[in-house]
Amino acid sequence: MSINTLQASTRELTGRKTNALRAEGKVPAVVYGTDTEPQNIVVDRNTFIKMYKTAGESSIVELEVDGKISLHVLIQDYQQDALTDDVTHIDFRSIDMNKVIDAVVDLVLVGESAAVKALGGTLVHSRDSVTIHCLPSQLVRDFKVDLSKLVTFDDVFRISDLDVPEGVTVVDDANLTIAVVTPPRTEAEMAALEDAVEENIGAVEGAAEKTPEGEEVAKGEKTEKSA
Repeated sequence: MSINTLQASTRELTGRKTNALRAEGKVPAVVYGTDTEPQNIVVDRNTFIKMYKTAGESSIVELEVDGKISLHVLIQDYQQDALTDDVTHIDFRSIDMNKVIDAVVDLVLVGESAAVKALGGTLVHSRDSVTIHCLPSQLVRDFKVDLSKLVTFDDVFRISDLDVPEGVTVVDDANLTIAVVTPPRTEAEMAALEDAVEENIGAVEGAAEKTPEGEEVAKGEKTEKSA
């Protein structure tokens, strides 16, 4: 298992004062967990982004604080600016490499479903991740969901169909569905759907033609409040 290394420095600035760090291309962060007291740190934004593309949230990162304290951590969480998408804060969780942990692993769709391509169905993807239980050294970046196994509308890709390596346990129910393909709607179903939409629109328009007292008025007619 390859481990990414990230340099960090202790941080004195807190609150709004950390905006000065962000303007310098740095990201305020916190590290907590095994073998460390919670502490404020700062990392380089570009270095973190490059590392995150490789490591993700389910890979071990070796965090070196001030060049002397080395911790094995997971990227527990991070926040982004709503307008710029810049990373604005990071949470690192220090872990014991000899103790089993829980981690969230992404599900990645691969391949092509014959039920979609040949039969015109619609892919329904209900889960984006699963939780696993394993030693840190056995963590995986993601699980592949092979859509080529969905040949007909009766086929279902469940958690039990994931290729899980030895030593790793998926915590979620094995029978939970990850992906299915639903058949295209018939002409009768489409007509019924259109009728239902028209009925809903009519109900809304009818409700709009009532006064606050609940009295119906003709279109274009004004109502007067009683004295």
